[in-house]
Amino acid sequence: MKLWLTAQEIADLKLDGFPASERGVQKLADREGWASSCYARKRQGREGGGGFEYHTDLFPLTQKLQYCATFVELKDEDLILESSDDPEFDHRAERKRNAKLIVLRAAERFRAQTGLHQNASDHWFILIYAEKKVPVPDWVYATVKGLSLRSLARWRSQAEESQNRLAFHPAQSRKGTGVLDQAEQGTLKSYVLAAIFQQPHLKANVLRAMAEAKFGKQIEVVNPETGEVSKRDLPPLRTFQHTLKSWKLEFASALKRHTDPDGWKNTDRAVMIGGASAGIERLNQLWEIDASPVDMLTTEGRWNVYACIDVWSRRSIFLISCTPRADAVGLLVREAILKWGVPEAIKSDNGSDFKAKSTVRLLKHLDIEHLICPPYSPEQKPHVERVIKTFQHGFVELLPGFVGHNVAERSVIEGRKAFAKRLGLDDYNVFGVDVSPEELQEMANDWAENAYGRNPHGGLKKMSPEAKAATSTEKVLTVDPDALDVLLAAVPNGGGIRTVQKGGVRVDNEFYVMTDCAVMAGEQVLCRMDPKDLGRIWLFDAEGLTFLGHAICADLVGADPVETIARYRALQKAYMDEQVAPIKKAMKEIGPRDALKAVMNEERAQVLSFPQKREEHTTARTLAAADVKKRRAPRELSEREAAMMESLKADTLPQALQPTAKVHKLSKQHTPEALFKRALQLEQRLAEGTSISDEDAIWLAGFQAGPIYRAHKLLWEDTQHSQKRVPPAS
Repeated sequence: MKLWLTAQEIADLKLDGFPASERGVQKLADREGWASSCYARKRQGREGGGGFEYHTDLFPLTQKLQYCATFVELKDEDLILESSDDPEFDHRAERKRNAKLIVLRAAERFRAQTGLHQNASDHWFILIYAEKKVPVPDWVYATVKGLSLRSLARWRSQAEESQNRLAFHPAQSRKGTGVLDQAEQGTLKSYVLAAIFQQPHLKANVLRAMAEAKFGKQIEVVNPETGEVSKRDLPPLRTFQHTLKSWKLEFASALKRHTDPDGWKNTDRAVMIGGASAGIERLNQLWEIDASPVDMLTTEGRWNVYACIDVWSRRSIFLISCTPRADAVGLLVREAILKWGVPEAIKSDNGSDFKAKSTVRLLKHLDIEHLICPPYSPEQKPHVERVIKTFQHGFVELLPGFVGHNVAERSVIEGRKAFAKRLGLDDYNVFGVDVSPEELQEMANDWAENAYGRNPHGGLKKMSPEAKAATSTEKVLTVDPDALDVLLAAVPNGGGIRTVQKGGVRVDNEFYVMTDCAVMAGEQVLCRMDPKDLGRIWLFDAEGLTFLGHAICADLVGADPVETIARYRALQKAYMDEQVAPIKKAMKEIGPRDALKAVMNEERAQVLSFPQKREEHTTARTLAAADVKKRRAPRELSEREAAMMESLKADTLPQALQPTAKVHKLSKQHTPEALFKRALQLEQRLAEGTSISDEDAIWLAGFQAGPIYRAHKLLWEDTQHSQKRVPPAS
């Protein structure tokens, strides 16, 4: 084992916490002042100097043990398990002997490779074995849990005489051969153990009385060698006490599982390699959170502590809260995110504060996976359970107002309190309470950061949580604090969803009127309460993805309700005017008959007519009716009509020779209504005896013969007829 090393040799070792380059080691040596100590010397064997060599005693204990562990190299023959033909040896005794043999072989390998003397070699071997840096199987560590100089020396002496002495068990040969073990073919043992499992507090005298009542004062005992059955008196109480002690040791794990399930899970139940942190490979991969009452009294009573721990780095944050509630969980997560970044997942138990809608909604909006442990399974979040215990035992019990961790400690304190009450002192004087919740929070923050965060942690290979977090190269996700505060804001009942009414948004029987947004009645919005102003809420769309604006309650903020409503109406009007402006512009381009024309054109386009063969349908009565038209006498013309007809006949030829009239664009004067009105005016003039021009007369005659005139004439006559029938108003 080389004790003097150069900077390059130290760098090549790649020890935890040490630089991995020669230049880095030299900087470390300069910073720590190694060259000026007695553990540094000039390098030998090089001309003109060449730097220093440093003794391994300059290394911290962790790095020194890691360096020593490199000299423990076991071979396959060192791990060979020896078997024994001795029938007195059970599996446990043989396992213990083999474990000791492997430890002795490893210690001998270490001494041979380091070249140290026996005592020095054993000293360093014991230290690296305690750190589990010796490459032996895990079952060896489980069997041989600790070493000392005396134990190694004793085992070497026993092994020289006989390897079987390493497994010597004084009571092994007598185990299971007692009277109570053999009594009633083992049924007495089962009966007594059943009573212990059901009521662990039962004493030996009670169990003996129960056995006597069940089996009598004499019991049957079978000789295991001859099989002979004999009657023997029930053993005395002292024998029961010794036997019960051995039975409780034999069934210790099963008894603990039955009577203390949580304790058995923490100590005896098998777990996977690496424990609960197996698979955690990066910073902020998993957080664990939990809560517990603080084992002390503050000036405002007994409060609760909420704890959050990053499993990978073991960094922790504590929040002091008055009562267990979901708001405290949100504040704890907020503080952790602002300090550490956003985690990938958070694990908690199924408490009401951790399963509350606000907690679930916050984690969902931040895209954080929420892992909930089954009921009564604290072993699934052991890191936060452990850190709360460390907080209670390593910090709280140092403060004034400490009330004890368990029933035994509290009973002593309760007795002191009862005595103090007789002296006229109250609880606060008895416990010396002078720490407020605010002061407790400040001290908890300081302890978590400067004491717990900077102390070496066994689960981190003697690194501190702060140093472990500093080694991470993972990207840290951050969140805007203001945005985080908005997500933490409380929402009204019903998930915060409200339908806008004409009076605004109704929350807790109060109407909140929009001040900077025009949300129309009937729309659904998500409301969040402003934590700094009870009279103000924040409005989002129903999915919470778009911020719409603010709304205030005039009564709560002290504003003028009339002015508030007027401002909201102005916002509504401006919004609607802007919304319908393009619609009004398009309305001007639509005529009163465009819809009818579009429908008629569509109908014509859809109907495809085919030529049909037609044949006149006649009956005797239709033929008779047709004779009416044939035999109709011509109506005699009036004098005026006769004169007009004569004029038309006289002007027929000249009119035909006139040039074709020009086609003019139809104006409002040439609409069917205007033409019919003109015809009525001309007819009125003729009826009054006023002459009209020849051009008007010709036009009137032609227009009267057309369908437009006839249709409008019928409508006009119906109107005149209906007006005559309506009696005058009284």
